[in-house]
This record gives sequence, C-alpha cells and structure tokens, in this order.
Amino acid sequence: MFSAIADVLQLIVQPCYQLTGNWWAAIFLFTVITKVILMPMALWVQWNSIKMVQIMPAINRLKVKYFGDRETIGEKQNELNKEQGYHPLLSLIPLAVQIIILFGLVDVVHSITDSGTPGTEFLGLVPFEDGGLSWIMPVLAGLSAVLLGFAQNRINPLQREQSKSEKNFTNGLSIALSLVLGVFVAAGMCFYWICSNLTAIAVQALCNVIIKPRKYIDYADLEASRKELAELESLEADRKKKWWQKDPLAKREKEDYKRFFNVVGKHIVFYSEGSGFYKYFRGVIEYLLAHSDAIIHYVTNDPNDQIFGIAEEQPRIHPYYIGEKRAITLMMKMDADVVVTTLGDLDNFYIKRSYVRKDIEYVYMFHHMTSLYPTSTKGEYEHYDTLICSGPHQIAEDLLAEKYYGTRPKKHVEGGYDLLDRNIAAYEKLVAEGKAQNEKPVVLIAPSWQEDNILDSCVDEMLGGLLGRGWRVIVRPHPEYTKRFRPRWEALQARYEDVPEAELYFEKDFSSNETIFTSDILITDWSSVFCEFVFSTLKPCVFVDTPIKVGNPEWEQIIPASTDIELRNQVGKSFDPKRAEEIGDTIAEMLAHAGEWRSKIEGIRAGFIFNLGHGAEACGEYLLQAMLDKQEARHEEARNDA
Repeated sequence: MFSAIADVLQLIVQPCYQLTGNWWAAIFLFTVITKVILMPMALWVQWNSIKMVQIMPAINRLKVKYFGDRETIGEKQNELNKEQGYHPLLSLIPLAVQIIILFGLVDVVHSITDSGTPGTEFLGLVPFEDGGLSWIMPVLAGLSAVLLGFAQNRINPLQREQSKSEKNFTNGLSIALSLVLGVFVAAGMCFYWICSNLTAIAVQALCNVIIKPRKYIDYADLEASRKELAELESLEADRKKKWWQKDPLAKREKEDYKRFFNVVGKHIVFYSEGSGFYKYFRGVIEYLLAHSDAIIHYVTNDPNDQIFGIAEEQPRIHPYYIGEKRAITLMMKMDADVVVTTLGDLDNFYIKRSYVRKDIEYVYMFHHMTSLYPTSTKGEYEHYDTLICSGPHQIAEDLLAEKYYGTRPKKHVEGGYDLLDRNIAAYEKLVAEGKAQNEKPVVLIAPSWQEDNILDSCVDEMLGGLLGRGWRVIVRPHPEYTKRFRPRWEALQARYEDVPEAELYFEKDFSSNETIFTSDILITDWSSVFCEFVFSTLKPCVFVDTPIKVGNPEWEQIIPASTDIELRNQVGKSFDPKRAEEIGDTIAEMLAHAGEWRSKIEGIRAGFIFNLGHGAEACGEYLLQAMLDKQEARHEEARNDA
C-alpha cells in the first residue's frame, strides 16, 4: 500500500525538484502543495472545531447542573454533540493523513538517496543509526513542534479554549512525536515533518480568515459559563492538597455518601451547610423524635458539625458528612420524601432539585425573622414547594413576589421561630437567676459586616458620644468581619487601647450570645441580630442607617415597603451615620423609659411572630404530616396499580 502512496507522492516531488533544482527546496515545495490540496479538509476540521467551541458554554453548564455525576454528564454531552453535529475524532484525521504521507515518503527519500545524486547524502541519514550532524534534525523537529503548539494555543479556535492541562497534553504529544520521528526516520522525512509543522501555522491562520471564529462563537457567554464552573470547582479550597497528599476526609465522605444511598425509603432529610445551622432545625428535630418513629437523616458540609455528637446520644439521627462538592451530586440524586434546608436559591446555583425523584417536597425554613426583601436575591425561594414562615410579613411578601414574577404558588406554613422561643426562655432564666441585671448600663454595638458598616463608617464618632457617661460599651463585630478585615479590626482596638475594659470592651469570642441578652440596649446597622435582641429581651435598639444591602434591585416593585425598614422605628430609633455622635443622648433617654419600650415591643412581638412559644411544635406538626401524606400517596398509587 505504501509503495502505491510513494508512487503518487513521487509524481509531486519530482516536478518540484525539476522546478527548484534542490531536493530540500523540493521537499518544502511538496509540503506546501500537499497543504493546499488538503485545505478543504483543514476547513472541515476548522468548522468542526468552531462547533465544539459553540457548545462549550452548554457543556460547562451541564458540568454545573450535573456536577460530580460523570455518567450523566457524558450522556448529555454525547446528546449535545449529536444534536450540534460535532465529531470529536475529526481533529485526528489531519494527523493520520500526515503520518500516511510520512510513510509514503520513505520510498521517495530512498529513491532520491539511492540515485547517488551529489548533495543527497544527508537526506538519507538516520540519527539513531548514523549520528553525527544528523542529530540536528530531532532538535529542529522538536523546536518546530514547540512553535506549532505556541501558535495553535493562540489561533486555533478549539485549542485556545482548552484547559491548561489539555493544552500541555496536546503540545507535549506533538513535541514527543516530533522528537521520536526525528530520531528514527531519515533526515529528508524529518525535514518534511518540520516543514509540515511550520506550514500548519500558516494554514490555521488562513482558515481563521476564511471561517472567522468570532462570527460564530459567543465568547462572552463562554467566559460566563467558565466562571460558573470555576466558582463551583473552587468550593472546599481549604481541602485542596498537593497531588501527592491524601485528603484525610475523602474516605469518610465516600463512606457516608455510600451509606446515605444504601438507605431505601428515606422519609425526611435535613441539609445543613455547617454546624451553626443546627440551632434552626433543633426544635423540629426534637419534636419529630418525640412524636414519631421517623429516622432523621442529616446531611452536613461540616466534618465537625455538632450533629455527630448529638447523634451519639440519639440513635434515630443518622448524620452524614458530605463536602460541598459531593453534596451537589447527592442532592441531584436525592431520593427522600421531604427535604428541609435553610439554603436559599435552590436550583438557581449549585444545589439542585433531584432529577431522580420529581415528587420530593422541598421545605425552606427561615433562619431569620426579618423581611424577605430587599436582601433576598431574585428567585431565592422560587423553587421550593413550601416555606415555613416565622411571621405573617414573610407570607405576605412572598405572595407579592409570586404575583410579580408569575411563579407557581407555594405552601406557606404559619410556623413561628423556635430559636426565638428558646432565646426568650434562656433570657427569662437569666432574669430569674439575677444574671441579667448590670451594675451600670451596658451598650452593645453589634453591626453587620457589609460594606460601610458601623465599624467602617462612624464608629469613632459614635464612641465619642458614648464613652464617659458611666456606661460600659461592648463592641461585638460580626465574625465574618474579623475574618475578612482583620487589619481594620486590630487598628480599631489599637486606637482605644488606653480605655479601660470596664468602660470599653472589644469582644473576640463569639461562641456565646450572653452579651447580646445581658446588654441594656443594642446598636446595629442592618444585622438581623436586632430581632433576636428586642424580641427576646423586650429592650429597644438604635439603628444606624448605613447603605442597605440589596440582593434584588427590583424589590421596591415587588413590595410596597420592607418590613425591616418599617420595624426599625417601631422597636427603636434610626440615625443617619453623620449624626452618630448624637446617639449617646438618645440612648440616655431610651434607658430612662425602659418600661415603656418593653410594653411597646411586647405588643409588636405578639403580632409579628406565629405561634410564639410553640414554634417547634407548629413546624414539627407540619413536617410530620407532610411525611405521612407522602406515604399515603404511595400506598394509594400502589392500590391503584394493583
């Protein structure tokens, strides 16, 4: 077969020699001619490459949607390839053709060198056998492959969009192939390969002129899809190890993942992002344990979640450690009757509704008592089936959002807020034990960590109006603030290092909420801690009107007014940051009328929270009935099938 190919190639090489009078020039001219002949194939491959880049955004979003599920991603990608007419192996055809030509050139080069024509001796030298100057050919072949790879990474529409590892593999393979060929084939054949590598750059540039990639590829959408995937892959960055290091949590996570799916007939699953979220589930879990025989499946992203210790005392709680990445796959394959979370934006970002079971009831439990807007993002609750609300304002606001966006209606459960119930009980215990009384008034500054919060905008002016009045001032930053802006936090402490702790104290331990419930008045900006403070202690709050954090810029079109904004001047008083130095005078007046504030706040609380004192019971009753309804629906379906 190769002799027949050689005969065909000889018909091109011989005229090239007659035209140039030099075999090296003839081989170069032969290379150019073959590239011209194969140009239609190059354009075919170019169009195929563009098709691949066109569907890359969809592939990236498939990887996000079905993250971790390689089998499903592979199936969906194959369907996409067929739908778009992309052929993954088409890019190998030019390489195969080049190798065929190379083998055909063996006889051509031999016929040239066997003729004994002066100047052809070097053409037939093989570096591995003949050595000497012939070793320059593998070096030149390798360099030509390096230049080709450098160019292709920048002008080839497909290769320029590949990952760094894919580019390294492609270029490495090309360089290795060129070096091996250079060592084991005749110099004349190696010269053809060098010319082929270099002219391939010109061919690709010409293809880009004939079929312009930018005309067919949406690079902005491609970049956006890349960012979505990169954000997902950056999860659990703290767990990343060097390639030779073993992840100490990998085995545990794998075993828990397998154990979770080995359980058939899961009735209820709680999903938690970390140990701190258990406090929002605690009441309903304790209710379900006391009033049913249900197994509580509890998935957490935190390997040190307190739930593991609690489960040792309560065998009907089955906890599973599943990291953020693997949780995406687990949630997509979820097979429970009811799933309960405090995680917003279900199906909008990483955590998706199950594609295994379409009848799961997804229940959102609010981890705050405040307004849905303006802080909630667009569609944050849209894909839940049920919202367990703490008060009537949350139901009213979500109904308005459903109407505004025309989304499907959800169940709105009048739940309450168990955490508040327990805070009230804890505070009343402190009062009974005499631990809530202070020798002198205590003012607590507890801001949020968002941009331009109290600590970054007006804390010095505020402290100037608070210190020297015989009060004790406590500054309790948000934990996220100390983590993200430690230099600012340390600089603030340094500015007041000469003030005695009895007058000004900077709190650094956030494991306890004692200072929140033993203070006489709270100063904050937009932190939701104000609800816990005022409704637990019935003491007022001072609000500093720093820039509000807006999650949904359309919020003013959705609701007439934010409950949070209206509530500020009902349970306390608001201040412009520019008047921060006047806050001290207002606090003095509020402390003098503590009894009046107590009565006012108590009345507001009664209408603001559902089932005050019985939130866990109300929420637990709903979840238990939801599980029973799911079981009854399955039994009814089985009876109908029978």
